[in-house]
Amino acid sequence: MLKSLSRSDVKVTGGVFRDRMNVDKRYLLELDSQCLLQNFYLEAGIIMPGLQMVPDPTKANLHWGWEAPVCQLRGHFLGHWLSAAAAFIATDGDSDLKVKLDFIVSELARCQELNGGEWVGSIPQKYMNRLARPEYIWSPQYTMHKTVMGLVDAYRYAGNKQALEIVDKLADWYVDWVDEMTKIDPQIAYKGEQGGMLEEWAELYSITGNSKYLKLIDAYKDHQIYKRLEKGGDALSDDHTNASIPVSHGSARLSEILDDKEQKEYYRKVTERFWEEAVDKRGMLATTGANAGEFWIPPHKMAQYIGDNDQEFCTVYNMVRLADYLFRWTGDKKYSDYIESAIYNGFLTQQNKFTGMPTYFLPLKAGSKKKWGSKRNDFWCCHGTMVQSPTLYPSLIYYIDEEEKSITVAQYIPSRADVKLGNDSIVISQTTDMMSYNNQVFFDDHAGGEKTRWSIRFDISGSGDEAFSVKLRIPSWSASEPKAVVSKGDAVCSIENDHILIKADKPADISVNVLFDAKVKALPLDDQPELAALVDGPIVLAGLTDKDRGFVYSGDVSNALYQRTEHTYTTYVWKQNTYITKDQPENFEMIPLYEVTDEAYTVYFTLKEK
Repeated sequence: MLKSLSRSDVKVTGGVFRDRMNVDKRYLLELDSQCLLQNFYLEAGIIMPGLQMVPDPTKANLHWGWEAPVCQLRGHFLGHWLSAAAAFIATDGDSDLKVKLDFIVSELARCQELNGGEWVGSIPQKYMNRLARPEYIWSPQYTMHKTVMGLVDAYRYAGNKQALEIVDKLADWYVDWVDEMTKIDPQIAYKGEQGGMLEEWAELYSITGNSKYLKLIDAYKDHQIYKRLEKGGDALSDDHTNASIPVSHGSARLSEILDDKEQKEYYRKVTERFWEEAVDKRGMLATTGANAGEFWIPPHKMAQYIGDNDQEFCTVYNMVRLADYLFRWTGDKKYSDYIESAIYNGFLTQQNKFTGMPTYFLPLKAGSKKKWGSKRNDFWCCHGTMVQSPTLYPSLIYYIDEEEKSITVAQYIPSRADVKLGNDSIVISQTTDMMSYNNQVFFDDHAGGEKTRWSIRFDISGSGDEAFSVKLRIPSWSASEPKAVVSKGDAVCSIENDHILIKADKPADISVNVLFDAKVKALPLDDQPELAALVDGPIVLAGLTDKDRGFVYSGDVSNALYQRTEHTYTTYVWKQNTYITKDQPENFEMIPLYEVTDEAYTVYFTLKEK
């Protein structure tokens, strides 16, 4: 089993991923702490300065949209903020965010005390009790899950012990609530979009060992989705996507923390079955999405649902988290391949590169435009997962196998990791050789001078005397066998089991240059194979055109494209993965979908082979 590195041991050092992390972090710092806390203050009866009377709501220092005091989901965003801020504190050691997070947590403790010592909600306790009656209420457990998650992460990643004290007292409230609800109907615990709660109770049991969390686990562990998955067949179609995926996180974490072997195997099995039904047997869009309007699309029917409401962002974030669980358990690169596609065509694509704001859905019909959220007036669910998503990058790159004494590099993101492997301390870093294919004699067979982001240098150093290995994932999109050359130090490279294997007798100064061969190819839809997206390596391309103009080609779709390169002053020294079509009735530019901001774009084109 693979093990993730501590977030404090990995630094993302450059490139588009670091740029997007910086945009996200600036936004977290920019938000006003009082506004983040506003709904917790209101619930605790705290009057905020200047808001005793609000003669003009448009000028009031408040957050609106889903955070408005009249919305039943109010307060959900603060949990996301806490999780994202805590992750940045761990990876970047950001002192400004630490001061802000510690203040917010202390204010939540104040609110909890005013609420009677247990409840620390942004919504009334009675919202939870409505779940026992046939009254409409909009997902109170979803809202409370975010608070619990944020507090747990503030403890785990930012070392805030007060956060754990708060959530532990809140758990006492939940124990009493579960006791009361169970007398009415045990299924009440599964209402109110509670999907993520099981994972948090499992995490808290792992942290504290307190038996009360076993009681909460017991109340939340028998979700109907598990029973449907056990029966086989299509268990997900037309189910609410983002209400179901977090349930799989719960089963995944239970599989890791429970002692009973039979229970561990059961929860692992239903987690793996969930993936089979969500991905392997369903198929997906080129961008990894498999939902429209927040519901699972029936298997292999993606073309029927292409429109304005494809790929809700929360689902991308949560499927990446599920894939991470499965990758750690199995080491199967199909999961890291999936993650790579999702972070390029979801995380980056649905984040505004200037403001950091999300697009709730990713429209994929011809002539689409992304609809961006605002900084203080929307706060959709996807707004919350968006601020968390860039903080995942450091945790998705490097994994270790302590028994094998190996480091697996799962994602190609400029970064540095400090790894403890046995008695050895190893530093591994990766950088993009931001030049041409023939920038070094190692790869001089590529004489065209084409520029590629997939020319990567790995530098390895450290201290110790034990042999170890580094495994580099060979991406599924690699068009030919990759090249790997030791340019410095004593190591041996080979290709084994879909990985480049670097073996060294001991940590030393080693440099290895790697080149992957990316080629533009077409990914057709199962139910309409003449309709296809063009993908450059893992990167979905968007045509800057307001309609499907068709795509005429002969033999290979890459033959109908000219590469375009432009020197810039940001991210890399050149503009990447950009093309212009040739021999079309009307030619147009194609750029990475993640670079599209306000332009009209088309992803799926009708292929026309000459």
